[in-house]
Amino acid sequence: MHPLRRLWCRTFQGVFRLALPVLPYRSPERLHAVEDIPALCRERGVASVLLVTDAGIRGAGLTEPLERALAEAGVACWVYDRTVPNPTIQNVEEARALYLEHGAQAITAFGGGSSMDCAKAAGARVAKPRQSVPQMRGLLKVHRRLPLLIAVPTTAGTGSETTLAAVITDSQAHHKYPINDFSLIPRYAVLDYRVTLGLPPQVTASTGMDALTHAVEAYIGRSTTAETRAMAEQAVTLIHRWLKTAYDDGQNAEARRGMLEAAYCAGVAFTKSYVGYVHAVAHSLGGQYGTPHGLANAVLLPIVLRMYGPACQEKLSRLARRSGVAPEGLDDPAAARAFLDWVQEMNDSMGLPRTLPEIREEDIPAMAAHADREGNPLYPVPVLMDRRELEQIYYAVKG
Repeated sequence: MHPLRRLWCRTFQGVFRLALPVLPYRSPERLHAVEDIPALCRERGVASVLLVTDAGIRGAGLTEPLERALAEAGVACWVYDRTVPNPTIQNVEEARALYLEHGAQAITAFGGGSSMDCAKAAGARVAKPRQSVPQMRGLLKVHRRLPLLIAVPTTAGTGSETTLAAVITDSQAHHKYPINDFSLIPRYAVLDYRVTLGLPPQVTASTGMDALTHAVEAYIGRSTTAETRAMAEQAVTLIHRWLKTAYDDGQNAEARRGMLEAAYCAGVAFTKSYVGYVHAVAHSLGGQYGTPHGLANAVLLPIVLRMYGPACQEKLSRLARRSGVAPEGLDDPAAARAFLDWVQEMNDSMGLPRTLPEIREEDIPAMAAHADREGNPLYPVPVLMDRRELEQIYYAVKG
């Protein structure tokens, strides 16, 4: 990266880090059962709810207990279940139209990160009807209070139930981008492990590694706080303890509880401390090829950490020791290597690939430009990379 651009990025990040104590971050209030939602609606005077989910989740009957409980409480429930894995502008507009058509007063996002991203962006469009989804792209473009937003995660990975981000895909341009605003943080997060029981092993694997990526990128970045470091350490400790168990035994209640807590902690960590180039590159792969976000993060994480090299060694070694991945007595180089080896072993043991050979060489310059635009100057990464340098990540992932 050119020295002047590097100076601009680090100055921007430094100002943002200094502003952290006064920015309006908040954590959602936690509920522990979907059956708590009707009582919340009555308490808040909500008579009609838009439920945003996807066809697979609704078809599996996961939303049925909530729909039934709402009906018994006299709360009207309108369901939008057409969310796709990388939610599109069309998804957002359809959900918004249904909300307005039926006079809904709250939005419940029920699903993985895609359903929550769609619900957040739909709420933003309700709050700002004259501003299009592309116009909300980037940082702090919403500035309006959303309708009451309740998030029910059915996967333990994205942490979207805690975050200020919604990632939307422009299907025409094959481009995926984040909308970041404090108003997108849900008011309530329902951490009900029962809706994650029986999650398919490959979904458990990719979403679990997604949560790990959130925690690691937040921890090794240059904008950490005591709170975000503690949350990241807790997340990695729980993932180290429970992810493989949840993968091997999808009905293990303790493992599912642990992974939901890990995803929540990782979400709190990266909401304040941000992510890094793993996410910037993963978003471009999702936009170009529809690569599932958790899968892309899982493949990218060990590759990008190795590229950062010594710049993240001290923090990575500390995280390794405090999470139990490496023993306390191990020196920094050995502990960092142990952490990298563990990440790769986790991917391998859960059948996740080491490369994504579907990447086309001719697409790499445009995807790297998108990643550059997303990551710089916002993401406080250990090593700054420009478009040309980011291209090397794609070649490594392509294998």
